[in-house]
Amino acid sequence: MRDPATVLPTPIGDPFYDPPAGFEETAPGTVLATRVGGIGLTLTPVTSTELLIRSTDAKGNPVPVVATLLVPQAPWTGPGARPVVAYNVAIDSLGHTCAPSYQLRKGPSADLIAAQIPLAKNYAVIVPDHEGPRQAYAAGRMAGHAVLDSLRGSVSSPGLGLSPDSPAVVTGYSGGAIAAGWAAQLAPVYAPELALVGAVFGGVPADFELLLHTMSGHNAASGVFLAAALGVAREYPEMLWMLNDNGWRLAQFFKDLCFPGEAVLGAILPVPAEMLTDAPDPLEDPLIQRILAENRMGETAPAVPVYIYHGTHELWVPLEGAENLYDDWCAQGVPVQLDIFPGEHIIAGFVGIPEANAWIDRLFAGDRPQGCQKARR
Repeated sequence: MRDPATVLPTPIGDPFYDPPAGFEETAPGTVLATRVGGIGLTLTPVTSTELLIRSTDAKGNPVPVVATLLVPQAPWTGPGARPVVAYNVAIDSLGHTCAPSYQLRKGPSADLIAAQIPLAKNYAVIVPDHEGPRQAYAAGRMAGHAVLDSLRGSVSSPGLGLSPDSPAVVTGYSGGAIAAGWAAQLAPVYAPELALVGAVFGGVPADFELLLHTMSGHNAASGVFLAAALGVAREYPEMLWMLNDNGWRLAQFFKDLCFPGEAVLGAILPVPAEMLTDAPDPLEDPLIQRILAENRMGETAPAVPVYIYHGTHELWVPLEGAENLYDDWCAQGVPVQLDIFPGEHIIAGFVGIPEANAWIDRLFAGDRPQGCQKARR
């Protein structure tokens, strides 16, 4: 008998992640529990607080999420309240031990190297476990809700160094860009009270249908794509019934993998997604079309300026997706800057860091860009 529970991540046995009875009746963003969080590796002295927060999954159901708030110990001397950056790690994984809160408690994390830049500028940084309690990698609505509720919890909790007036920017790269972009476009309806001033992200997988042609069955990308498909299926379990026996076995094998394991397995055995179902043309199935549409970024508009950066020589995450997102949001009146840098996914990610952080600084300084611009750097 096939049981969807058998392809969910294995619990790690930490009661902090378990919400109290009745948490469903609380408002999104309610802080349910706190404890001292991990710091990872930082040259800036910070206070770390781990928050358990009430959030909402992709289908509107209450769920708990965890986020780690890093606040520099130096007092904020700038105007207004201390700003906060929602720094979304590219988790790209399926197991609970891959989540940022767990990794930070374990020790130094390479994923947070770029977060040292805003911390060094005395900004607070909130690091959400944006894949949610089922580690739903690539499920956009779950991720966006988790980011916004992490911000809500961090700015509304007395004693953590922030206030409801703290200006916020959402940021991330690659898998983290999914969380940042969805947070930006969900915010006007889901969390309009937040003082969100902008979104800055790059290497964005805005349209998963495009990725089917560039990642599925293509070496290391194949394992990452299969993990993303399983992550989305955790929020839409109706997808699981399309798996054949091979697909079901692979889902059980993948369920606790972190990104390195996914990439290695993909390189060793690049299995196309089509081999895991007996559906003659899964991409044309009405169920898959609906889920793809629900997770395609750009259908609704952020209410803040957006900076997007992308590589011109992308192999896995096509530039076409970023350009389509730029067109969609510009058509809805969103001020968007799209910078196209030389290089593929990893190189463009590093090259874009200085301009991305310059944008964050300008947004916190009160700069509100107008209109849309696209540039090749």
